[in-house]
Amino acid sequence: MSIASKRIGWIGTGVMGKSMCKHLITSGCTAFVYNRSAEKAKELTDLGATLCSSPAEVAANSDIVFTIVGFPQDVEEVILGENGVIANAKEGTIVVDMTTSTPSLAKRIAEVAAAKNMAALDAPVSGGDLGAREATLAIMVGGDSETYATMLPFFEAMGKNIQRMGEAGAGQHCKMANQILIAGTMIGTVESLLYATKTGMDLDQVIDVIGSGAAGSWSINNLGRRIAKKDFDPGFFIKHFVKDMGIALEEAANMNLSLPGLAMANQFYVAAKAQGLENLGTQGLYKVFEAMNQA
Repeated sequence: MSIASKRIGWIGTGVMGKSMCKHLITSGCTAFVYNRSAEKAKELTDLGATLCSSPAEVAANSDIVFTIVGFPQDVEEVILGENGVIANAKEGTIVVDMTTSTPSLAKRIAEVAAAKNMAALDAPVSGGDLGAREATLAIMVGGDSETYATMLPFFEAMGKNIQRMGEAGAGQHCKMANQILIAGTMIGTVESLLYATKTGMDLDQVIDVIGSGAAGSWSINNLGRRIAKKDFDPGFFIKHFVKDMGIALEEAANMNLSLPGLAMANQFYVAAKAQGLENLGTQGLYKVFEAMNQA
């Protein structure tokens, strides 16, 4: 399926969403966009996107609507609300939520969409602002296989590693596994670099060596470089990562699953929020460990 000339809606033009939507516009899609802070959509309107005043207006003009917003309550409002997507879209519309949200909400959206003769996929992503800009995101999809096949060319314009993980909610469960792994890896990343700093080593040199060996990870090779530059700007906000870990811990509790490593990482990130760092990128965890070790 060619995506050129398709009418798409895009709700949420923040750090990730703006770049993702841009790839679809440059692939030939006609885009209708909405963001609570309209100025954040300017880059897209400069490319020809139409700025809408509400999710309802986006839905009324689109055959496919993508959402990538902050929190599950935002997802519920823009998709299931009275002024939201499903209440104002035509039959046959496909709704694709790319927010990291709860598996239970993803299932509910799919059920409500199906009852209105629409289809819905949950398709959270991993790769941060860099992956969004470079169209190299990992995209984890939940929903029926036919809708997934229809949407695959759109996903391929935004990412490189795209997998259907199962029925509705499965994409969100996979994203939880992703966030659990990142949570522990981030502790290792900041402790490693703090140790290197205290010994007086050059952090970029350290990353050059350990990032190419058995300790190599996306976090050390990408976020570690930002820490070395003292760049704590968000590729992914601490406040959103705390939300994600909360979802994972709640899902784990529902399964009687003990994840003490995740619980510990969550506490350090909660401490980051308490210190007023919630709008930094996840690499801002370095500041928490730095503060703990100041004499």
